Amino acid sequence: MLELRHRGGCPGPGGAVAPPPREGVAAGGDHENESTSDRETDIDDRYGDLDSRTDSDIPEIPPSSDRTPEILKKALSGLSSRWKNWWIRGILTLTMISLFFLIIYMGSFMLMLLVLGIQVKCFHEIITIGYRVYHSYDLPWFRTLSWYFLLCVNYFFYGETVADYFATFVQREEQLQFLIRYHRFISFALYLAGFCMFVLSLVKKHYRLQFYMFAWTHVTLLITVTQSHLVIQNLFEGMIWFLVPISSVICNDITAYLFGFFFGRTPLIKLSPKKTWEGFIGGFFSTVVFGFIAAYVLSKYQYFVCPVEYRSDVNSFVTDCEPSELFQLRSYSLPPFLKSVLRQGSKSQQSATAVVGASTRTTVKYI
Repeated sequence: MLELRHRGGCPGPGGAVAPPPREGVAAGGDHENESTSDRETDIDDRYGDLDSRTDSDIPEIPPSSDRTPEILKKALSGLSSRWKNWWIRGILTLTMISLFFLIIYMGSFMLMLLVLGIQVKCFHEIITIGYRVYHSYDLPWFRTLSWYFLLCVNYFFYGETVADYFATFVQREEQLQFLIRYHRFISFALYLAGFCMFVLSLVKKHYRLQFYMFAWTHVTLLITVTQSHLVIQNLFEGMIWFLVPISSVICNDITAYLFGFFFGRTPLIKLSPKKTWEGFIGGFFSTVVFGFIAAYVLSKYQYFVCPVEYRSDVNSFVTDCEPSELFQLRSYSLPPFLKSVLRQGSKSQQSATAVVGASTRTTVKYI
């Protein structure tokens, strides 16, 4: 109470009333108040109301809903939640693996479309996170510009791919020749147009947030489009370079879940309490073994090891070639230096065995 009285200018018990300020002092105080308010206004103009909002003002992202088909829910209604989750995962895993085999059978072009579809879906998921958190600010053109930049980046990356692997098809079409000849200039012009639209969409008091979302979009593009482009580049060099890594990841997920389900006792990380050390170790060794087996089996077929080429005469992709020596089993002779090292090692091992055997015989004879 005493502190409040002193702040409010009220005298404490037994205290004297403070004299009124002089005219000059009052004028100076008014000037200081005006300058302080001007500074606060400048800060608000520069940084906006982003910092003034607390975490409670930001809407929470709604939790993911259960999308299990009703048929599975009814069929597994009598099981416990643990085994119900087991059967749902097992059925959906077999379904997805079957569809993946079907796409592989349909050829490399369908695999490319699959990669592009996954890229677009990943971009949509990440952009939606930022939009759900900051949609209350009514940022103009945020989602429109995000998808526009996705289009520009895809045009830049995959335009180079078309020029490299579809040269015979491009040479027949004059419109495509123009696009390929000025491909990088067109890509640069498209990006500049998007940047100009972003500058025009800037709103006072939201500069900081808009640049934050601009960076969010670019980092998302770097993560999704770059990876998908490199995956498709590997796919053109042979489907084995695509299938072995992808199938190894699938194998790791499945075996880690199986080992964790049956043998899991020790938690791995706090971020995901269901993951265990037993599942991690079992998944690791299972994936290593699976990688050797998958590479050995796929390397025997030209369909998987030959580079993917587009032929205009048949208007389709073909995988016909003489397999590289990398995929052919051959017997090789060791260099003389390594032979001598191995011989020395075998001799030293034999001598050590002889010494141990002699000492053992002497000990037995003594006893």
